[in-house]
Parts: sequence; structure tokens; C-alpha cells
Amino acid sequence: MDRILTAADTDYDRAIELKAFDETKTGVEGLVESGIIQVPQIFIHPQKDLYNYKPTSPNLQLKFPLIDLKNINEDPVRRKEVVEEVREASRTWGFFQVVNHGIPGPVLGQMLDGVRKFYEQDAEERKKWYTRDAGRSVVYNSNFDLYNAPAANWRDTFYCQMAPDPPKPEELPPVCRDITIEYTKQVMRVGSNLFQLLSEALGLKSDHLEEIKCAEGLLLLCHYYPLCPQPELTLGTSQHADSDFLTVLLNDQVGGLQVLYQNCWVDVPPVPGALVVNIGDLLQLVSNDKFISAEHRVLANNVSSRVSVAGFFRSDLTKSTKLYGPIEELLSEDNPAKYRQTTVKEYVTFFNTKGLDGTSALSNFRI
Repeated sequence: MDRILTAADTDYDRAIELKAFDETKTGVEGLVESGIIQVPQIFIHPQKDLYNYKPTSPNLQLKFPLIDLKNINEDPVRRKEVVEEVREASRTWGFFQVVNHGIPGPVLGQMLDGVRKFYEQDAEERKKWYTRDAGRSVVYNSNFDLYNAPAANWRDTFYCQMAPDPPKPEELPPVCRDITIEYTKQVMRVGSNLFQLLSEALGLKSDHLEEIKCAEGLLLLCHYYPLCPQPELTLGTSQHADSDFLTVLLNDQVGGLQVLYQNCWVDVPPVPGALVVNIGDLLQLVSNDKFISAEHRVLANNVSSRVSVAGFFRSDLTKSTKLYGPIEELLSEDNPAKYRQTTVKEYVTFFNTKGLDGTSALSNFRI
């Protein structure tokens, strides 16, 4: 690509610029490697989307929930306390962090290192994986909604469906192959524990959410946020909620993730060894709004590149035909179903077609 236009240009054709950027097959990291010093116009967000809402009340409690899972399977009293903490966080924030989740620190570190190595390897090697064919076992590109979103995000991603039917090992990138397989095993176990706690927090038997197959599928999304020369003009990820049942997120210590809580953007504080957990749209749907899928975003920065690994617990879109609606046991005359039934494929297809435009996909499924 010879040239990428900036906001100062007048002969700007967005469609042409999007295509030119996509055809480099090196993502945002490729722009940074080329020595770019201005954010191209396709990445510039309206100022209203960049605004950092502050608390309107000085008494607003903004302590981000941190839950210690130590001994929850051995100590019934502690488990009951944790279930209550999970219920409160899922009802009010839609987000919480967990420590003592059981994944060893070295595994977390190696997973983040593996993702970073993928993006920081030679551009020609990265190009081999670049595709917009969602049917591939590993998909690497920049902005899944590049051609639909109002503005592109300063972020590259590669993702793969790791459960229930993982790709063959040789189909995964060599630089992070072994650790991706190991991390998947570990995070599936954590997910099972979390779904049990969430089931109990809804007043259901502990295996209910697993029985309806909320935990059987895992999509790993490995994000890379390169250094941004003008972070005040763009976002790493624009405002959105997640299109799954539950997300288990591994972050590095750079920070930048924010959650919209009581109309205020709140920083998620980096905690060494912690995992960030958030309720997805589909869990809000099946819980009939007992739990909330909170809007969140990631800021761009010019201090350090950022790596994160999001584990999306949701079925394989190509194989699951199961219908999901509000759980019957949670409904009553006073609390009727608020959503129509849908499949994971229908929901995610609608979500992806809509793109990260700052609106909730759930509203399309409300009765």
C-alpha cells in the first residue's frame, strides 16, 4: 500500500482505504512497523465515543469486584460467600476478577508470551495466517467488522474454536501452539467452576448451565494492541458487550480495559495472576436479565503494546442448533420471559453483521 490517508486529507474514500489496509495482510502492527506517525482516518472515532464519563456522584462506589476462589470446593461456608459475591457482581457490574482460580502463573505468562510472539514475528510469517474466511481453523485479521463498523479499532486478532472440536495441533501457529493447547485445558476447567458458581447464584442446581451446554464450546480470541501514535483519536476496542455466555479474559499488566458502570467508565485494575470474568449477552438472555452483560471498551495508548486472550464460552456456530431462551425455573407470573428463543448461530451472526457500533444486540431479541 503506497499511502494511507489521514484526517488532514480531503480526497478521502473510506471504502478504498479500508480495502487498501486489509490487503496489506499485516494489520495495525504492520502500520506501526512501517513507521506511521499519524492515525489513518479509517481509525478515527467521533469525539463522543472517546469521552471518558466520570462519576456524577462523589459517593459512587467504584471498587472493581475481586473474588478469591480459594477453597471453594472444600469449604462449604466459603463457597456460599463466593456464590453471593458472584451473584452481586453479575447483577450489578456484569464483571469481576478472580484469583486463586487454579491456573499456574507460568501458564498464564507463557500464553501471553506466545500471543506476543505471533504478532511480533516477521510480517511475512504473519501474512500466511491472514484471512477473512471464517471457516478457517485459525483466523487472523484486523477488525472482524472492518467493513461494517463506523470506525476501525487499533487492534489485531487471531482466533480459533478450541472446544468442543479443537483444530489439529499442526493447524495452530507454531510460535504459540503448545501453550494454546495447554491453556485451553486449564481455562475449560476454570470455566466449569465458574458456571457452577453462576448456576448456584441464580438459585439453580450447580450443573444447570453446564447441562444446557453453556460451557461446552470455547473460542479463543488473541488480541494485540500495538503502540498508537495518537491514542486520543482512536480506541483499542470500541464500546460493546460480548456475544457469548461467559468470557474469561487473560490480560497483561498494561491496563486500558474499562467497564461502563452506572454511566461511568471504570478502569479494570491489572492484578497479577488474576483473570477477568464477564457475563455475555447470551447469559443475560437465559437468566432473563438477572445477570447483566456490561458494555466495555479498551483504550489505545502510546506507552506500551498490549496483549490479551479472551476465552469466549459459546457453542461452535457451525454445529449447534440448540435453542436458548430464558430458563424456565427463573420465570413466574411476575417475571415473564423477556426474550424470544434463539440459536447461538443466529445471535452471533446478527451481532457480527451489526458490528461494534455501540448499540446492544440484545434489544433485537427482546419480546
